[in-house]
Amino acid sequence: MCFAGLCLAVGAVLGIAPFVLEYRATVKLAEAGALARVVAQIQNLETIAAQIRSATGQWQDVQEQAGKTALAAKEIADRMRAEVEAFSQFMQRMNESEKATLRLEVEKLRRAEVEWLQVVVRMLDHVYALHQGAVRSGQPNVLEQVGSFQNACREAARRVGLAPFAANPSEPFDAQRHQLADGDACLPADAVVGETLAAGYTFQGKLLRPALVRLRP
Repeated sequence: MCFAGLCLAVGAVLGIAPFVLEYRATVKLAEAGALARVVAQIQNLETIAAQIRSATGQWQDVQEQAGKTALAAKEIADRMRAEVEAFSQFMQRMNESEKATLRLEVEKLRRAEVEWLQVVVRMLDHVYALHQGAVRSGQPNVLEQVGSFQNACREAARRVGLAPFAANPSEPFDAQRHQLADGDACLPADAVVGETLAAGYTFQGKLLRPALVRLRP
């Protein structure tokens, strides 16, 4: 009976052993599959990590290049600003120099204009005095020649804007266009011009000198 029981136990063990071994093999196979999947995922993670590292490196390179580009742009902007300031200062100096030169030239031209006006007025005064002498001489030929000469001189002066004028006899005295030979004389309210002693002048429409007159008694 012991032997039979032992045989029964051995048979039971032998009958159960294939299932246990199969179960163990199945479990190991499942563990191996899971391990393979985990390894594959780990490899994928490593690939992703490598890609991340590569992207990070590229981003750092991009940042460095962007920093260099920004620095270069700032340097260029600073140089351009300095060039613009230098050019502006140069143009300002040039403008100031040109303005000073132009002012000097204008002053020279004005002085020259005043000088030649004085010369022309003095010449016309002499011509007018010569004409008045010819009038007093009573010689028609002399008066005609001197009158023609005076008209020619006055026409030449009018071409540059200088126009002589004389007060007509019996013309009412005008304080703006006439000047008394005797500045201290008393001026009556109904004063009338009797004689023009020296012609007056206008230059380019502006009164340059009033006519010197003597009042009629």
